[in-house]
Amino acid sequence: QVQFVESGGGLVQPGGSLRLSCAASGFTFTSYEMSWYRQTPGNERELVAWIGRLGGIRNYESSVKGRFTISRDNAKNTMYLQMNSLKPEDTAVYYCNAGRGAPVWSWGQGTQVTVSS
Repeated sequence: QVQFVESGGGLVQPGGSLRLSCAASGFTFTSYEMSWYRQTPGNERELVAWIGRLGGIRNYESSVKGRFTISRDNAKNTMYLQMNSLKPEDTAVYYCNAGRGAPVWSWGQGTQVTVSS
């Protein structure tokens, strides 16, 4: 069955960095664009970034542009999100899914990112 396992979250001070990973299984990874989302309590899940099937096309939500970098390793069926210059407003649970801004399958457990001094 399709599975997404997000990891790499944690507690970091403002200005710090984290690298999130998304290990995908159960489908043909290279056939899909992939996306990162985030969600805070009481709010809708929002799209953070998406990447094309071969990694050549990348798109970011405006608040993270210039600070976050999305990438993928198709040989490892894994996607990444390098997050630099983190701000308290980046605090959220981060999720990944197949598709470009519209999730294809059920969600994984997510990984918590907390930016606080």
